[in-house]
Amino acid sequence: MAVYGARRCGGCTHGAREEHRRAVAAFRARRDRLAAGEGVPDLPNGASRRWVSDELGRHARTLAERGRALGEAWPQAVWRGTPYAVWGAVAVLLAGHAVAAAPYGGAGGGWTGARTAGLAAAICVGALLTGAAHVHRAYGGLLAPLIGEDNRLSTSRAVAAAWVLLAVFAALHLALQGAAGGGGGVGLAGGARLLTALALVCAVAVTVRKVVTVRILAQRVQKVRAERPRAADLLCDDAGRACLADAQYVLVSAFAVLFAAARLVRRPGELPHLPWALVALVALSAATYLAAKCAEGVRPVILSVVRAPGPGAPDAPLRTGDDIEIRGAGFVPPGAATPAHLTRTVVRIGPVHVHVPLVPAPGGFTSPTDTTLTVPVPADVPPGWTDIQVVTASGAVTNRVVIDVSA
Repeated sequence: MAVYGARRCGGCTHGAREEHRRAVAAFRARRDRLAAGEGVPDLPNGASRRWVSDELGRHARTLAERGRALGEAWPQAVWRGTPYAVWGAVAVLLAGHAVAAAPYGGAGGGWTGARTAGLAAAICVGALLTGAAHVHRAYGGLLAPLIGEDNRLSTSRAVAAAWVLLAVFAALHLALQGAAGGGGGVGLAGGARLLTALALVCAVAVTVRKVVTVRILAQRVQKVRAERPRAADLLCDDAGRACLADAQYVLVSAFAVLFAAARLVRRPGELPHLPWALVALVALSAATYLAAKCAEGVRPVILSVVRAPGPGAPDAPLRTGDDIEIRGAGFVPPGAATPAHLTRTVVRIGPVHVHVPLVPAPGGFTSPTDTTLTVPVPADVPPGWTDIQVVTASGAVTNRVVIDVSA
C-alpha cells in the first residue's frame, strides 16, 4: 500500500511518507493504550506482559514495513531532483557571469575568455554529474557515493566529495583556459595548498571507514541500518543527536571550500590560493573528527543481574518464572530505539534464548532500555549455576555473567 501510494504521485515519496506517518501515529496510540491497561487481557503468570509485547511486536513489524517502503521510494525522488539541482547551479553561474560582465559604467570588463572557460567547465562537470546520477539512480543519484553501509549519509565522504568537486572544476577550468590560449598560461602556484587540503580530507574519509569497520568487528561500535538517509546525518550521530565533531568538520570544510571558490572567481587564471592558516584549520578540524570517530562507541556490557522485585514480594532466591533485571550499558545501540529494533534484543539464559518483552509506558518503553532489561527466567532453564548474555539489535554480544537458579 505504501509503495502504491508513492507511485500514485509520480514516484515521489509523498504517498509513502503519509503511510509511514499514519503507521507511527497508530503505533504510538496503541502503545499508550496498552501502557494504561486498556484492552489487556487478565492472564496468569506474566502472560499478560507477553501478550502486550507480542501485540506491540506485530504493530512494530507493520511500522517497519512502512519505513522500508519509504526508504525504497526515497532514491527515485532524490534522483529526479538531481538534474534540476545540477543545472540550476550552472544557470546561477551563467547569471553571475552575465551580471559581472555587464558594462556598468565601463567597469564590467566584458565577457572574457576566463568566463567562457568557467562556463564550459561547469557544463562539462554538470554533464558528468548528471550521467553519474543516472547510472546510480536506483541508489539516490549523486548521493549514492555519500551513503554509508548503514544507509546514512557519511560526513567524511560528503566533505571529501565537496573538495574533490572543487578541485576537478578548478583544474578543468584552468585546462580549458589554457587550451584557449587565454591569459598567457595558467597559474599552479597555489595548487600545493589546495592539494594538501584535498589529501587531508580524502585520507580522513578512507581512515574513518577503516576505523569504523575494525571497531564494528571488535564490537566496540554498534551499527544498525537506518530506514533512509537524511541530511541531518551530516551533523548528527546515529541516534539523531547533534554531534560536535561532525558539525565542526562540516562547518570548517564548508567555509574553506567557499573561500577557495571565491578565490577562483576572483582570480580565474590560477588555482585557488589558500592561506596556510586555513589549511592548518582544516587539518585541525579533520584531526578532531578522526579522533572522535576513534573514541566513539561503547561495547555492550552486563554489570549485574538481580531478581526484579514485585510489589510486596518477599526476598527469596531466584527461581524459574521470576523476573530478572539485567543492568549494564549499550543494550540499545544508537539509532535502534525504534520498536522494530527493540524487538530484536535477545537474552541468552543458559541454552535458552529469551526475546526481551516490550514493556510500554506513556511516550516510550521501560524495557528494553540502554541500561536495563527485564526478562523472565524460562522454565526450560535447569536449576544451578548458569550464564547470561545479551545480544543487541546490532548483533553485538555482551560479556557472560553467572547466576544461581534455585530449584
